[in-house]
Amino acid sequence: MKQLRDYFFDWRNQTIASPRFQRWSARFPLTRGIVRKQAAALFDLMAGFVYSQVLLACVQVNIFEVLSQGAKSFRDLCAEIPLPEAGLRRLLDAAVALNLLTRRGTDRYALGMLGAPLVGNEALMNMIKHHIDLYHDLADPLALLRGDNQSAAMAGYWPYVSQDQNLAPEKLRADQVQAYSTLMSQTQPLVSAEVLEAYSFAQHKNLLDIGGGEGKFALDLAQQYPNLQITLFDIPAVAALANAQFKQRQFGSRTQAIGGNFFDPLPQGADIATLIRVIFDHDDTRVKQLLANIYDALIPGGALLLAEPMAGTPGQLKMGDAYFGFYLLAMGRGRPRSQVEIKNLLAEAGFEAIRLLPSAIPLNAQILHCTKPQKP
Repeated sequence: MKQLRDYFFDWRNQTIASPRFQRWSARFPLTRGIVRKQAAALFDLMAGFVYSQVLLACVQVNIFEVLSQGAKSFRDLCAEIPLPEAGLRRLLDAAVALNLLTRRGTDRYALGMLGAPLVGNEALMNMIKHHIDLYHDLADPLALLRGDNQSAAMAGYWPYVSQDQNLAPEKLRADQVQAYSTLMSQTQPLVSAEVLEAYSFAQHKNLLDIGGGEGKFALDLAQQYPNLQITLFDIPAVAALANAQFKQRQFGSRTQAIGGNFFDPLPQGADIATLIRVIFDHDDTRVKQLLANIYDALIPGGALLLAEPMAGTPGQLKMGDAYFGFYLLAMGRGRPRSQVEIKNLLAEAGFEAIRLLPSAIPLNAQILHCTKPQKP
C-alpha cells in the first residue's frame, strides 16, 4: 500500500513538473483556480523577504502609531514621516498591498487589518526590529546550515550560547546581557498572557520561575496572586536586573531573584515551577539535565508548567520547523520540539499526568502541565 501511494505521489509530482501540463492546467477551467492559487503561494515564498522589509520600514517610521487615531491624507503623512514623497508613496502603496494599511478615497491612508493589531504592541514591534540580526545571518543560508557562518549576528546577540569560556553564563556582565534580556522582557507578554489565561496559580504558595529574565512574568504573577511567594532563577547578571525590577515594584519579600546555572541544583521547596520559552534554546542533553533538576527541586505533588512555541502546532506548521528551526540555528543552539517530544522528555524525567492546556493563540505558545508524584 505504501509503495502504491509513493508511486502515485511521484507520478503526480512529475506530471506537475511538466511545462506542457502546467500550460494546459492554467487554461483548463477545472484546474485554473488551483494553478493560480499555487502560483501565488510560490510567489509569496519567493517575495517573503521583501514583504518583511516593508513591515520593518513601516515600524521604523512609526506609521502604525501615526495612523492610530484615524485616516490621514498623503500630505499630512509627508509632514510627519521623514521620507521623501516618492519613497513614502512607494512604502504606503506596498503596505496597502500587504493589508498593513488601507486606502480611503483617492489619497488618504488608514490602518489595515494586519496593521491595527500592531498599534501599541511593543512585543511585536521589538521582534520585528530584532529580525535585522536574523536577516543578516540568513543572507547565506547554506553557510548557516554548514555551520561556517563566521559573522553570525544572532550568536553575538545571545552571548550565553557561545562556546567561549569567557562568555560562560555565570561570567557574563550586565552590559553583555542587557540587550537580549530587554528583548525577552519586552516580548514575554506574547507567551505569559497565554499562561495566565490558561492556568490558575491560586492553589500554589511557592513558585520557582526558571530562566525568568528580568521578571516580567514574575511581576505579573505577583500582581495577580498576592499570596504567592515567587523565586526567579536566572544567570547572575540577569537575576540582578530582575531584583532591580522587584525592588522598584515594591513587592517586598514575596519576590526574589537568585543567580546561578540551572544545569546545577536549583532552589528547593517550590510547589510549582515554570519554564517559559526556555527549553527550545537547548539541546536534548541539557534539557534532560534541566528537567531532572526541576524534578528534584519540587516538593512531592509539585507541578511544572512549560510554555513555548512548539513544532507541529496544528494550523501553524511553518512557525515551528521553518521559522524557529532557522532562528535557533542562527542563534547557535537549540531546536523546536513537538508537543509529543516534550511530553516524552517530561515523562523520562519522572513527571506524570502530563497534559496540554488550551491556549487562545497556540502560535504564541502551547502549554504543558505535569506533576511530580506524591510518592517515589
